[in-house]
Amino acid sequence: MRDINLKATEYFEAVARLGTVTRAAAELGVSPSAVSQQVRLLETQFGVKLFRREKRRLILTLDGDRLFQTTTHAFGALRNARSAIGRQRDMRSLTVRVSPGFGVHVLGPRIARFAAENPDWAIRIDATPDFTAFETEAVDCDLRHGHGAWAGLTVDCLMHDLVLPMCSPAYLDRLRAEGEDPAAQLRAARLIDSVKALYRWDLWLAGNRIEMADLVYPMRFDRSAMSIEMAKQSGGVALDSATLCLPQLQSGDLVPFAPALGVVELPAYWFVCPPRYLNRRVLSRFHDWIAGETRQHEAETRAVLADLGCGFRPIRAEGASAF
Repeated sequence: MRDINLKATEYFEAVARLGTVTRAAAELGVSPSAVSQQVRLLETQFGVKLFRREKRRLILTLDGDRLFQTTTHAFGALRNARSAIGRQRDMRSLTVRVSPGFGVHVLGPRIARFAAENPDWAIRIDATPDFTAFETEAVDCDLRHGHGAWAGLTVDCLMHDLVLPMCSPAYLDRLRAEGEDPAAQLRAARLIDSVKALYRWDLWLAGNRIEMADLVYPMRFDRSAMSIEMAKQSGGVALDSATLCLPQLQSGDLVPFAPALGVVELPAYWFVCPPRYLNRRVLSRFHDWIAGETRQHEAETRAVLADLGCGFRPIRAEGASAF
């Protein structure tokens, strides 16, 4: 590319596209003589004639037409790219990283409304369990799942995990054949383990003073969505977050295994970003929007669980800081 005179090529493309040196000069903002000079330089470099004159008109030669077909596509693509970059620059951009479960079950069903309310925003959502390294990555905020102990960052609790054992109605009927004792029922059950959950079976069993001689997990998943689906399909009892399966509880596809044992609640979903980022109006507005949406979602989930006879047992998260 170093031996190609890009300036001369640009001038040639303008002349070939517009048909005259005068029009090309007007578009380029230079004199006609400057355009003619650059075209002659390009002809000298290639060693061929690019135009021939017929009755005061410039006609492309065969070599000139071949060069024009290539250059007009190239410069057209560059002009389109420049326009797209300019439009993107003028838009309000927002890049959000979100935990996969939160992204699928909470953010996903709502983000279309947010986009419709903010049509001039360019929004990117990255669903990944990896936290953002804000010093090196171009991400505006995280919607993280965890304990909330992240020093040096603004950390605002958006939503609690409302954790309880859940299964399908048919599976619960089978377990009741073991009697009315929840401990005996669980010993006969297949326990589904969500390996990345903040509150797992060992903690829940100890908190409810239920002893299991050999605590084994025939089914283990690293995504809550898979654990929940397994339970829905009568594959066992899943200890997971009701905030991630509200539709299944509302429809009756899932039911609490033992409502009398209550629901463990702990802060688990957080809005996270460097403090200075909130000076951007676009991010501050998104924070306010997602905070309102998650409050509503959690309230709906609590109401459904209460209607199903469940009480609530709060547990504090470690190291959470106020927004």
